Amino acid sequence: MALKTIAAIAIPGSAGSSFDHGAFDPATRRVFLAHTGRSCVEVIEHDAGKHLATLPDFPEAAGVVADDGMVLVTNRGAASMAWVDARSLKTQRVFKVGHRPNGVAIVVRQKLAIAACIGDDSHRPTLHAVGLEGGTHHTIELPGRPRWCVTDASATRVFLAIQEPSMVLSARLPDLQDIRHLKVPAVGAHGLEIDHRGSRLYVACDDAMLVELDAGTGKVSNQWLLAGAPDVTFFNPTTGLVHVAIGKPGLVQSIDPRNGNSTRTMTAAGAHTTALVPPDRLYVFSPSDGGAIVLADG
Repeated sequence: MALKTIAAIAIPGSAGSSFDHGAFDPATRRVFLAHTGRSCVEVIEHDAGKHLATLPDFPEAAGVVADDGMVLVTNRGAASMAWVDARSLKTQRVFKVGHRPNGVAIVVRQKLAIAACIGDDSHRPTLHAVGLEGGTHHTIELPGRPRWCVTDASATRVFLAIQEPSMVLSARLPDLQDIRHLKVPAVGAHGLEIDHRGSRLYVACDDAMLVELDAGTGKVSNQWLLAGAPDVTFFNPTTGLVHVAIGKPGLVQSIDPRNGNSTRTMTAAGAHTTALVPPDRLYVFSPSDGGAIVLADG
């Protein structure tokens, strides 16, 4: 169950900087990383194990998701979301969304993007569903600060972690109606992942707790103590493990929901964000190491 370090990939200009979300695109087998501190997106060739490119002009890049050759990036510093072609690395379109966009999700079959926006002193937090080819743009106000978001297996609902009041907000796609509030019994819902086969949500909370919820009913089925305040959370359907990145002291905690077994893999202080590459690789992005640490899962 323990993770094993197998490689390190240097990312130019990243030492002492700051990263946010990363994502793997299975069509191109590239990893895309929000390099928040440099307002750019980093691209890694997974099979070659090397840094490929730095894409500029993504102001305070925050959230990144990728699928089927499509990459979405939320630009926290520009109230926008960019659609990038994973093959050419060219920006296809930029969409205006709410202030300080953060979490992001993609539904390739519907060409639909979801962006969760934090807002500011003058603007409420909002959730947006945007048609990548035009036409659709639905918006709702949120009851609190949004964190990460995911969609269900059928891509008919979106789930969004809300910091306070701590909950998972669920809404129908694409119109963001039929809203449900799934209460989380721990403070500060943050990292969020879904087990599509088991219809289970995993919510990593600021008060060092991982909570398992039924995605349909919201019923809490389990809770596990974490080693610190968490951030990015991934469920690996191949191994059945939930991996939670914890920036302080700097580790990945891996929990097996089937039996509660837990292990800790030390990484580096400030390494709070990751990207899962199925079936068995977990990238950990570490500013103090100046790049990515590649771990083997199982």
